[in-house]
Amino acid sequence: MNFTRWSARLPGTQRRAAARTDRGSVPAARVEYGRQSEHGPDAPDAPGDAAMHPPHPLTDLSVREILGRLPALVALVYGPEHRVAYVNDAYAAAFGPRETGAPAAVALPELDELGLLPLMDQVLRSGTPRTVKSRKVPKGGSYTVTCTPIETPAGAGDDGGGEGGVLVFAADVTDHAEAAERLRASERRLRETAVTLQRSLLPQELEQPDDLRIAATYQPGGTDAAVGGDWYDVITLGAGRTALVIGDVMGRGVRAAAVMGQLRTAVRAYARLDLPPHEVLQLLDGLAAEIDASQIATCAYAVHDPNEGRLVYASAGHLPILVRDEDGTVRRAEDHTGPPLGTGGWMHTSGTIALPPGSTAVLYTDGLVERRREDIDEGVAALERALSGATGTPQVVCDRLIRALGVTADHDDDVAVLVLQHPTRTGPDAELFHNAALELLGGIEAAPRARAFATGVLASWRFPVELCDLGVLAASELVANSLQHGTPPMRLRLRRTDRRLIIEVTDGDDHLPRRRRAEPADEAGRGISIVATIASSWGSRRTPGGGKAVWCEFALPTGTP
Repeated sequence: MNFTRWSARLPGTQRRAAARTDRGSVPAARVEYGRQSEHGPDAPDAPGDAAMHPPHPLTDLSVREILGRLPALVALVYGPEHRVAYVNDAYAAAFGPRETGAPAAVALPELDELGLLPLMDQVLRSGTPRTVKSRKVPKGGSYTVTCTPIETPAGAGDDGGGEGGVLVFAADVTDHAEAAERLRASERRLRETAVTLQRSLLPQELEQPDDLRIAATYQPGGTDAAVGGDWYDVITLGAGRTALVIGDVMGRGVRAAAVMGQLRTAVRAYARLDLPPHEVLQLLDGLAAEIDASQIATCAYAVHDPNEGRLVYASAGHLPILVRDEDGTVRRAEDHTGPPLGTGGWMHTSGTIALPPGSTAVLYTDGLVERRREDIDEGVAALERALSGATGTPQVVCDRLIRALGVTADHDDDVAVLVLQHPTRTGPDAELFHNAALELLGGIEAAPRARAFATGVLASWRFPVELCDLGVLAASELVANSLQHGTPPMRLRLRRTDRRLIIEVTDGDDHLPRRRRAEPADEAGRGISIVATIASSWGSRRTPGGGKAVWCEFALPTGTP
């Protein structure tokens, strides 16, 4: 082939072609270029210029020789069928020699495997170079390929003269591609480890109270290996009450996850004290400052009492709880929000929001509603709209909210969502849930009246005789304890669910009883020990208006109607 004509339009060859045309030979061109650079373009010939500027060896190299010596793979094709005009030694060593004049689809199948033929069509049509990075050949090896358009002058012989061509330049990047793949695999393993760490710090299985249906979703953000500090929890407090927690430690990384794990453990410990929500946050506030004063965390803590049909909550800088009524109306719990945990110097307060039968409450972290270049209130409003139409089980509601707010696997922040429903019970299911209460008026005669009331109620609930006897005994001991150590007003409350019997006595004194060992000569001090022995669990707490509640639970035998 006439490679000179093909190379005439290669970058950097125009100057040499012009020199040959003007001077007739490469040496003359060298002398002329030397003279122009030394004395200017119009200077007369100076003797000794050739001796002063000897020719450089590279000047004698043709384009063919230069391309042939390159370690990169080079192929030159021409015409709409990309017929082969030239392949260099590196190309022939990598894929074998190629027959010139044959179409690339036949003679250069490796270009097809790299997906370059459509790209070469585009380059030929547009006259614009294109580059593809790290394309892998099925037989092995990765290449970064640049396709550059080449123009040839008319009348260039029978080697594609007058037709456009494409110069294919492929650099072997196999080592780099393999290193990048190893790095990506390492990052995937690190991320999987980080996500496993994060999930291990969350509840492995949510507690399911008798009166609520609960589901939660956690989705890590982004594709990096950093873990986040979002968490949630469900804690059964006894007497049918349930604590619900959601929080977010600002920032990402193992440190944020470690702080999150410590706060979550502390919340569970404080919840066992059955304190009001604002007192739990007050304790957490001091602990967060001790753990790491540089870490900021938000938290919302709420308690559901089935006897009251509401959520009592407190918030430390967290987003408002949303409640959807059965008719689709969405309400915000906006009051009683203090600064984030760890700031100190703030007295948190508790608020309430109604949670009637048929309603759904949602607790969430800011990753669900916060977007760049958008006010967070717009995100909360979008969540309200999504919640107003979200029906179904709590898990279905979780999934619908995630989709409605556009959270995907590439989301740049962690997302935690906790959904709880207070279901409406009708038919046979409603028969499994009953409440009965008696105001304890008068003096010592209140004890026999309480025993008679408990006997009648438990019998009407068709409990086994043994369970009825244990329930009456527990009610009698709790009432006697309240009459001896408490103050009016006093109340006995019995409650049954589909899984347990709950007996609770309230009075106006805030001194909490404790279990102690009674000596043989003691006439009192055995009531709580008896209750703790016969019941599945027992406990006490202070009530918001002053006073206390002492309760115990009995697990219902399997098959109890």
